Amino acid sequence: MSVEQVIINGVVIGLLYCLISLGITLIYSILGILNFAHGQMYVLGGVIVYFLCTYLNINYFIALVLIIPILGLIGVIFDRFLFRRLRKLARSHASGMLLAIGTSIFIQEFILLTFGEKDKGVPAVVSGVLNVFGVRLSTERLLVCAISMLLVGIFFYFVRYTRTGRAMRALAQDPEAAYLQGVDINRVSWVGFGIGAALAGLAGGLVAPIFGVAPGIGGSMSLKCFVIMMIGGFGSVGGSIAGAFILGFCESIGYTVLPGTYTFLIIYIAIILLLLVRPQGLMGKK
Repeated sequence: MSVEQVIINGVVIGLLYCLISLGITLIYSILGILNFAHGQMYVLGGVIVYFLCTYLNINYFIALVLIIPILGLIGVIFDRFLFRRLRKLARSHASGMLLAIGTSIFIQEFILLTFGEKDKGVPAVVSGVLNVFGVRLSTERLLVCAISMLLVGIFFYFVRYTRTGRAMRALAQDPEAAYLQGVDINRVSWVGFGIGAALAGLAGGLVAPIFGVAPGIGGSMSLKCFVIMMIGGFGSVGGSIAGAFILGFCESIGYTVLPGTYTFLIIYIAIILLLLVRPQGLMGKK
């Protein structure tokens, strides 16, 4: 595989990881909770797209649009009936993480019972291969890149220029000052959970035609999200993007030059060394 091909693969993987990690970073920056169910949201988005396209014969792009309110509503329900009650009881962040672990197990078992254990895939949406300067890029992956960049751009616009997005940033930077300014923590929280779940579900729907979705990979995907956050820094949106691309390129290079079993072993060793030198990650606060 050429160097250019490895770079292209790294960009594609990095953009997908961006979509997933931005959601979990948003939830962590607002509430300080590591949402262990985030990887399951990714899987749930993929299997719902599979169901809509395969059994209901809905167009793939319409199914992607439908994923936004479906997964967003699931995220809102989780916040409204689970995590908000925990906040009212003034419990610790450790309790929140235990609750997140419980919801992740619930979602994973629901997926396995409802959709089975076999991988789920969607028929190819577009076909063909582009050859640009010796680099072969399938139109499917090019489509994933374009949609992912568009969604990341919309996310940044929302966080930076909308009133709710500014409230989220204020709450993440200084919760006490945000409270004094009248920021509604409950409203900001359910919006954050909804956006995070929708982004993860969209990422799962995007990869369904290319890689398919394995119902049991939610845990490993959540672990990758935590790796990305450790690299970039917990709660840092810019660090999340940097960590996503670093992990994407490490995977692309590792799977090209090393046996698959050694790639993540080396990645984890590198992360341990990074945390010894810079425990807060590349862009995180001390």
